Amino acid sequence: MLKELVRDIPDFPKKGIVFKDITPLFLNPSSLKEIVSKISDHYANQKIDILVGAEARGFLIGPAVAINLNAGFVPVRKPGKLPYETASTTYELEYGTDTLEIHKDAVKADDNVLMIDDLLATGGTMAASCKLVESLGGKITGCAFIIELGFLNGRDLLSKYDVFSLIQY
Repeated sequence: MLKELVRDIPDFPKKGIVFKDITPLFLNPSSLKEIVSKISDHYANQKIDILVGAEARGFLIGPAVAINLNAGFVPVRKPGKLPYETASTTYELEYGTDTLEIHKDAVKADDNVLMIDDLLATGGTMAASCKLVESLGGKITGCAFIIELGFLNGRDLLSKYDVFSLIQY
């Protein structure tokens, strides 16, 4: 049911890319509930202290899953978006680099952390987010996604973690 609601947008954000639009999944109350329930159920038997959501779509489902798991929620953001002292990491993109930041006090040593985002493509953003959390002493329990583009081999960068995705292409 979930996969049927994902809308393909050809040539977005640039020619040759087929963007997987999850907006229809969020518009439908039963699919939104299914997304949150299935991710929550997958990690229900693990002790999760914090969910870390990647900007920006990780913010959309992360808090709901955090509530179900009785955990807190922490955003990972682009530079200059967080108001307190931050830790940051810079990582390689296909053409250039990008940087992510997290509040320095958001994750404590030995916190069990579930990472969450909407899409696993090449894995670079999630790998950088995991590195950032681990630099603060957090232990990554898993990396959860709504969609995984398996042909881009993003799991390879995340091979030391439990990777869970609801929809695979």
